[in-house]
Amino acid sequence: MEPQNISEVSEFLLMEFSEAPELQPLVFGLFLSMYLITMFGNLLIILATISDSHLHTPMYFFLSNLSFVDISFTSTTVPKMLWNIQTQNKLITFEGCIIQMYFYILFASLDDFLLAVMAYDRFVAICHPLHYTVIMNPRLCGLLVLISWIVGVMYSLLQKLMVLQLSFCADFKIPHFFCELNQVLQLACSDTFFNDMVLYFAATLLGGGPFAGILYSYSKIVSCIRGISSAEGKYKAFSTCASHLSVVFLFYCSVLGVHLNPAAPHSSRSGAAASVMYTVVTPMLNPFIYSLRNKDIKGALKRFYEILGRKGQLCWGK
Repeated sequence: MEPQNISEVSEFLLMEFSEAPELQPLVFGLFLSMYLITMFGNLLIILATISDSHLHTPMYFFLSNLSFVDISFTSTTVPKMLWNIQTQNKLITFEGCIIQMYFYILFASLDDFLLAVMAYDRFVAICHPLHYTVIMNPRLCGLLVLISWIVGVMYSLLQKLMVLQLSFCADFKIPHFFCELNQVLQLACSDTFFNDMVLYFAATLLGGGPFAGILYSYSKIVSCIRGISSAEGKYKAFSTCASHLSVVFLFYCSVLGVHLNPAAPHSSRSGAAASVMYTVVTPMLNPFIYSLRNKDIKGALKRFYEILGRKGQLCWGK
């Protein structure tokens, strides 16, 4: 059969998590619950950092951006999957697949970049505390986030344009619950050598670069903490990094677990299940990690609830 140009493709077929009809309501309820928790938790972080002047610092500015990215990242894949389960329709249009793939790459890249930026922020706070406010000024913070967005948008656009040049055979079944770039490339009939090279180069540069920056920042942080004489000072310095370290560990372990798992290429269902870790579970857990042991976030949320309570009383009083 002659390859079809992708401009002529109208739809792709996505994989279901379970082919058993009796398990579909359970899968739907599970992912709906995780999605709502993700939305609610990350929105609370954003509202707390905006409404409380005590949190108008670089650390919480980056955290609110990370929460926004996590909301967007999860919203790229989960709503479509829930819709497919509810309607018993596994199809996604060509336009929908390209759009989903574009935003998935964008927000995954932003997650990676923001974690590196937050590691640099912790490095400056611990190793150069006297110059922290001078170094991490609002202009630099805004510039770091802007550069992250620009690089993410340009890379996503590049991958989108490269996929648009491919031709596909008659089999349009994507063995995943969303339009993941690697899976889409495997369906192509035309040569994907250049696409693969760009993908591997980007994974090394845009994935490995931020990760190397995180490792370097924390190597310096550990050296600075070791130089602190008091045990209380060491604990206080380390506690400011504990939440970020937990998020970094969770994100990179889940991503590496998916892409370095030798069983994943041979089992599409196991690969899709593993992808749930960093596309759904990690964004859901981030608000809990940052709030459970963070007194500033707890205090901001408490004050936020009190403001809402007073406003509610005023409304009822009227």
